[in-house]
Amino acid sequence: MIIDCHGHYTTAPKELDAYRKAQQEGLKDPNHVPSKGSLGITDDQIRESLEGAQLKMQRERGSDVTIFSPRAVGMGHHIGNETTSKNWTEHCNELIHRVVGLYPKNFVGVCQLPQSPGVPPKNCIPELERCVKEFGFIGLNLNPDPAGGMWTDPPLFDRWWYPIYEKMVELEVPAMIHVSGSSNPHFHATGAHYINGDTTAFMQFLTSDIFKDFPTLKFIIPHGGGAVPYHWGRYRGLAQDMKKPPLEELLLNNVYFDTCVYHQPGIDLLTKVIPVDNILFASEMVGAVRGVDPRTGHNYDDTRRYVDKVEWLSAEDKEKIYSGNVRKVFPRFKG
Repeated sequence: MIIDCHGHYTTAPKELDAYRKAQQEGLKDPNHVPSKGSLGITDDQIRESLEGAQLKMQRERGSDVTIFSPRAVGMGHHIGNETTSKNWTEHCNELIHRVVGLYPKNFVGVCQLPQSPGVPPKNCIPELERCVKEFGFIGLNLNPDPAGGMWTDPPLFDRWWYPIYEKMVELEVPAMIHVSGSSNPHFHATGAHYINGDTTAFMQFLTSDIFKDFPTLKFIIPHGGGAVPYHWGRYRGLAQDMKKPPLEELLLNNVYFDTCVYHQPGIDLLTKVIPVDNILFASEMVGAVRGVDPRTGHNYDDTRRYVDKVEWLSAEDKEKIYSGNVRKVFPRFKG
C-alpha cells in the first residue's frame, strides 16, 4: 500500500471560496454580526471536484490513500478574528469529513485548527476533539505562525502551546507543521513562507525540551523539512555547541519528514541524510507546484517516481517510506 501523508483539498467547489469572500467582506462592516451560515455544496459537486483531480492522480500515479486536509494556504489564520477562524475552520473540516464519507477507501481526514493571532491554542481543543472523536480524523495541521509571516505568537517551545500538545498525546494524533498564507510581502507563501516555517519549527524543536515533557509527541515537518536536510551538519554542530544530545537522540523519536520535494536530487539528498525510519511518503497533489517538468516530462509533484529511483533504498526501506512509517506516526490510521 502507498499512503500519501500530505494532501489538501485544493480543488474544492467554488462555493467555498465564495463563502470566504463574503466572510471577508463582512469584516469591513463594523456593524456586521458574523454567523457560520452554510456553503450550499452538494455531494455531486464534491465528486466532480475530485474525480478529475486527486482521484485521477491516485490512479495514474499508483497511490492508494491520501491523508487529506483543508487547503493549507486557505487556512488564513491571520484573517479576521477568532470567530472568523472558528466559522471558517468548521466548514473546511466538515467538507473534509464529507469527502472521506464519499470516498472512504481513498481519503483519511486531518483537520485544520481555528487558530488566530494572539488567541491561546487551547481554544482550538474543542474543534480538535470534534474532528478526532466525531469525524474519525487521525491528525491535525498546526500553524506555528497564525499571523501569516509576522511571527507574533510565542515559539513552539513556549508553554503557550502545551495544552494542544497535551491533547495530541491524549488523542494519539500527530501534527503536521504547516503555515498558511503570507501577509508579509517579503515572503512568497509557498516558495518562502512554507519553507521558512518548516525550518523555523525544526530549530525551535532543537533548542527546546518539548520532547522531555512530551516523549510520545509526534510532528511531521513537510516539504522535505524545508532547509533542514541540506544543512544537517549545521544543526548537528549547533546541537553539539549547545551541549545537547545528538540529533538522532534529541529529535528523531518525535520528528519526521515528508517527501514533498519536487526533483530527484532533492529526494536523493533527503534519503541520504535523514534516516529511512523518519521519512513519510507525500506529494501534496494537487498543490503548490502543478506543472510538468520539461526536463523529465512528468509532473513536479509526482514524487513516487523520485522515491522509486533511489538506488540505495531497499525494498524494505521503500515499504517503510510508503506505508510503514505512516502507520507508526498515525496510530489512528486503520488502513
